[in-house]
Amino acid sequence: MTGQVAIHRREGSFSDRWIAYCEQQGIAYKVVNCLDSDIIKQLSSLHALLWHWVHVDPREQLMARDVIAAAEAMDVKVFPSTSTCWHFDNKIAQKYLLEAIGAPLVPTYVFYDLKEALSWIDRASFPKVFKLRRGAGSSNVRLAHSAAEARALAERAFSSGFSPVPHYGQDALKRYRAAKRQGDLLNVVKRIPRVLATIQDNKRTMGRERGYVYFQDFIPGNDFDTRVTVIGDRAFTYTRNVRPGDFRASGSGDVVYDTGRINRKCVEIAFDVTRKVGSQSMAFDFVLGEQQQPFILEVSYCYISHLVHSCPGYWDDRLNWYEGHIWPQDAILIDLLNDLLQSKEKGWPACIP
Repeated sequence: MTGQVAIHRREGSFSDRWIAYCEQQGIAYKVVNCLDSDIIKQLSSLHALLWHWVHVDPREQLMARDVIAAAEAMDVKVFPSTSTCWHFDNKIAQKYLLEAIGAPLVPTYVFYDLKEALSWIDRASFPKVFKLRRGAGSSNVRLAHSAAEARALAERAFSSGFSPVPHYGQDALKRYRAAKRQGDLLNVVKRIPRVLATIQDNKRTMGRERGYVYFQDFIPGNDFDTRVTVIGDRAFTYTRNVRPGDFRASGSGDVVYDTGRINRKCVEIAFDVTRKVGSQSMAFDFVLGEQQQPFILEVSYCYISHLVHSCPGYWDDRLNWYEGHIWPQDAILIDLLNDLLQSKEKGWPACIP
């Protein structure tokens, strides 16, 4: 039987390794384009779908959740499942979800009326962290040091709004830092025209964020945050140092693989939340309070795969430690195939290496 696993191919995404793994292990797969109008018809003869959809593609933001829900209605096993990704790149959705299950989210406040927001600002203590519901790598994250700064942000949020797409300079700086670490500056320079065109197109297509304002309490005293990435029964951990002269760690690129830095409670919480949410995979950003208690800043089903692979090992849900490097794409695919086996699908090869 051929074409049992559908893989949406996008160069540079998880699909590269998914395809390579299927070919190495002799697993039948079929490349599909989830943006095709007849994608549901294509999936009707398949058992599973793997789609690493991203927040920076306006088309995927528009329809990915709908296609995934429709595929699940046909009993197609999907990564990411609806439970895994419905809240992806939406910090407001994450607020409600994490509050609903009693997770230790940093106290978060969202307002949909300017008068209510301004009234709260007049009573609040500062600093507070301002965020848009969309964006990654600390883009669209600012520190409001005073009520006056918070009022200005709120008034703009209910008028001209904010673009969720990083501005040219911010994107260029991020790419420069990454390229410098990887010794790839020349190729970054060559890609500048294409990158600028993409940013301009995304700004036009994705519109502006307005009609709400989002603040989080600022948790002081953190020189780094803790990233915990749960995939099935594995938790990969590392820390990210705060940028010099800044309060943000996400997007800094200053990653440290030192298990001695990891607060084990972060790992326990990550497993507990992932289980309650019913997620296949979930990456958490943690900071620590005054008593070293973990607080969740935000979550995501997406992450940078090579940073996870570089972890020297992983924890299981009993906090046992296992040495060795694992590609997250492999772990995702193995888990999905095992899910199919447990569902008594026929003809699947043994896939655990």
